[in-house]
Amino acid sequence: MSQRDTLVHLFAGGCGGTVGAILTCPLEVVKTRLQSSSITLYISEVQLSTVNGAGVARVAPPGPVHCLKLILQREGPRSLFRGLGPNLVGVAPSRAIYFAAYSKAKEKLNGVLEPDSTQVHMLSAGMAGFTAITATNPIWLIKTRLQLETRSRGERRMNAIECVGRVYRMDGLRGFYRGMSASYAGISETVIHFVIYESIKRKLSEFKANSSMDEEEESVKNASDFVGMMLAAATSKTCATSIAYPHEVIRTRLREEGSRYRSFFQTLLTVPREEGYGALYRGLTTHLVRQIPNTAIMMCTYEVVVYLLGR
Repeated sequence: MSQRDTLVHLFAGGCGGTVGAILTCPLEVVKTRLQSSSITLYISEVQLSTVNGAGVARVAPPGPVHCLKLILQREGPRSLFRGLGPNLVGVAPSRAIYFAAYSKAKEKLNGVLEPDSTQVHMLSAGMAGFTAITATNPIWLIKTRLQLETRSRGERRMNAIECVGRVYRMDGLRGFYRGMSASYAGISETVIHFVIYESIKRKLSEFKANSSMDEEEESVKNASDFVGMMLAAATSKTCATSIAYPHEVIRTRLREEGSRYRSFFQTLLTVPREEGYGALYRGLTTHLVRQIPNTAIMMCTYEVVVYLLGR
């Protein structure tokens, strides 16, 4: 791969991630709130108990629509875009690093293993995920902290710079890497996603090659090709997310300010014991509703940019 090809993949990955993040930010905020252990979104009204002092009575966690209504009523529409700043700062380099590492790893592994095999796609996705997570975890921690901050209408909200200072004062440099173990566990989702995506994309290419009678047209991509890529990305991401989703909840819990959760496995055992196994899948519906269009937009943008710049 030439230096120009590497830069093309970096730019294309950054463009794809940025477009997807902007369009799906409100769903990202709702999903993060549902994953959190914070009690403020689990209650429709505060009930005080006189037994053993004042306490708050929990009710069943709200669904995505109820959660969305609570945010709008209590905090206003602007809160649906909390964390967008760090998201935009982080998504371009994160996706750029990811796609560049994925392409580079795949190129190297194709020379060692069977070219474009399942093993190559799995290892490439794993290496790319590890690289991107390690480089950008502090940005995502700040994004999560901002999304979890609840303030009533009119109250001043903490900005990203203030959040960075707060994390450093409370936990030091180590605080910026909270939840990274869960992100590493989430590499399994990325691996599954890319294996299925590459397989579907290859099948679509074979189908087009077999059905096309004009060899010159085979090298030209049209609208149906990009629609096929979007469907391939959406299908593969749905399967991968449904399998590996609990790491998302664990990561959010680990990133909460003042969290009592200390490690991946401690959180994995504590959440089901205290809240039931269903808590590990809290926010899954919202996550899927957000992730499917986000991934489809991201992958399609990536493929379009690579195609246009590679012509």
